[in-house]
Amino acid sequence: MLDLDQLLQHAVEQRASDIHVKVGSRPFLRVDGALRQTPFEVVEPEETERIALGIMPPRRAERFRHGLEADFVYSAPGRGRFRVSAFRQRGWVGLVMRRVIASPPGFDALGLPPGVQRLTDSVSGLVLVTGLAGSGRTSTLASILDRINQHHARHIVTIEDPIEVLHPDKQSIVTQREVGTDTESFHEAILHALRQDPDVLFVSRLHDAPTARAALEAADVGHLVFASLPTVSATDTVTQIIELFPPHERPQVRGLLARALRGIVCQRLLSRAGGRGRVPAVEVLVVNNLAADALADGKVDRLEQIMHDGEYYDMQTFDQSLSELYRRGLIEREAALHHATSAPALRVELERVDRERASPPAPSPPAPSSYAAPAVAPMAPPHAPPASPDAAAGVLPPLVAPGA
Repeated sequence: MLDLDQLLQHAVEQRASDIHVKVGSRPFLRVDGALRQTPFEVVEPEETERIALGIMPPRRAERFRHGLEADFVYSAPGRGRFRVSAFRQRGWVGLVMRRVIASPPGFDALGLPPGVQRLTDSVSGLVLVTGLAGSGRTSTLASILDRINQHHARHIVTIEDPIEVLHPDKQSIVTQREVGTDTESFHEAILHALRQDPDVLFVSRLHDAPTARAALEAADVGHLVFASLPTVSATDTVTQIIELFPPHERPQVRGLLARALRGIVCQRLLSRAGGRGRVPAVEVLVVNNLAADALADGKVDRLEQIMHDGEYYDMQTFDQSLSELYRRGLIEREAALHHATSAPALRVELERVDRERASPPAPSPPAPSSYAAPAVAPMAPPHAPPASPDAAAGVLPPLVAPGA
């Protein structure tokens, strides 16, 4: 019989990010992005259902018994918190459990670029943190909220499904609401949160037009709003938000984005060179005047070049991030090219990095001699005219006579 506590303990010891429990197979772990089989016995049908219903909140269990999926968080004493997705496949219950970070790591520990901190320090507006499942969005957003919580006296309201990372009050007050338990929907929660004296809002998912509009309007009237989307790039993020709305509303939404959007952080996790751990490749869009104009005009394709040229604003594209990670020896060449937006262009850049590594260092200039010749005043040429007061003061005569 499968012992869930032993399985979770094994997952923690192996530094697993996810646990897969499927009927007819041994449990699997995902470690550093790769699936590995565990030494536990093959799972029987009654075991997965027993485990799922045993750890599921009662309200979720009631819905699950009628055949619906259930997402919730399970706290295992001594082993941490796990986000659980329970579902049915071929009539049997399956489980995927993702380990949730106990306390948010700092920006330095995550390896986030300076542009992320620039966006975190915004006073108002919408900041989107995006990436596919397993890209590290949860850790990044938890770190952003924790940084605000540590350094600013603000009221932070989170609207999540489910609540993953618990944020105790530090300098700020943190109110955490779970959809399905504390509120009916993301849209309703945002509308009510505006009456709760918020400074910062976090919405864990913008999945429909009413929720996206409510988040944009909250940002437009002066709140700092963070939200998450499962998108692969900054341009993809903007496109998906606009396409949530019917065509006749899109011009208005583009104008709202141009005013309210402060930036987009999109990330992917890559295996670290050497095979232990992973590092984030991060694309950063900071909405300056050029980006705002492109959003208002619907010219989303311009954003890639704006990011590429936006080093002054701490912007960077995915390919620039991959090149820098490769230059620092944090990722392998194959991994960089696999995740590149434009593999041919990145290949040229990586070859340049390789040439820099192969070229010998430039010789250093010779050290100055310890002997210094005595200073001697320059000798005036024979019959030189006496120096004028202006020359003595370092003032050059005019090239053209006054009045010419």
